[in-house]
Formats: sequence, C-alpha cells, structure tokens
Amino acid sequence: MKIAIGSDHAGFRYKEILKAALAARGHEVVDCGTHSEAAVDYPIFIRPVAEAVAKGTCDRGIVLGGSGNGEAIVANRLPGIRCTIAWNLESARVGRSHNDSNVLSLGQRFVLESELHGILDAWLDTPFDGGRHLRRIRLIDEKA
Repeated sequence: MKIAIGSDHAGFRYKEILKAALAARGHEVVDCGTHSEAAVDYPIFIRPVAEAVAKGTCDRGIVLGGSGNGEAIVANRLPGIRCTIAWNLESARVGRSHNDSNVLSLGQRFVLESELHGILDAWLDTPFDGGRHLRRIRLIDEKA
C-alpha cells in the first residue's frame, strides 16, 4: 500500500517509528511532515495526508499528535475520509472492521510505545466487515 503519514511536533517521534515499520512491511510511505519536534500548527501537516487519501493518491493515511483528537477532526473534514482514533488494539480493530477507517489517528501522549506496533498491525491487517456497517457508512456519506 501507499500510505501518507503526518504529525505535529507532539507526534513526531512516533511518526518516525511508524515510517520505519511501514517501510519494513513493504509499504510506500509519503511523509507529509513535520520534520522535527519544533512546535508547529498541526492542520498544516494533517490536511495533506487526508487530501492524499481522499484524492486516491494514497491508499491510507496515518496522522499523529499529542492526543490524536485535533488530527482526527482535521482529517474528517474532507469528504470520503473515515479517520478513527486508536488508543489500543481493540479500538484499531473496530475502526477498520466497523468503520472501514482509511485514516488512523494516534496520540503519542496516550499510546504506549510498547503497543504502537500492535496497533499499527491491527489497523493495517483487519478487514472491513461490510454488512450493516456498510449501510451506516453510506448514511454518513449522504449529503444533507
């Protein structure tokens, strides 16, 4: 897969860890920044990740910050993006199986580093269940 990734300063360290893990799994990684732990405004680096997924230039995206909340809000502003926040393995699995998440949001301050790879694996490897969940996703995408 081609996966876009972006973070603010508070998620930078985990972004670098995940970039290496994704490359080791054979994925192509598009790094949308930031490139250090210097303070930045997160929408500048998160929006390009969501845009890449929404436009289809990347298959999925990962966004990171301190909590993951603001990053998920930015990503979910774009039509077609289903960004879920994961703080543990089960939330990553459910984000994929129930919500067909195409963008993952992680909070470096809330996810243990020892669980980071497992969360990534769960999100990458869990298939979408479809069925009643597909009906709900279609309802989300309906225009008001």
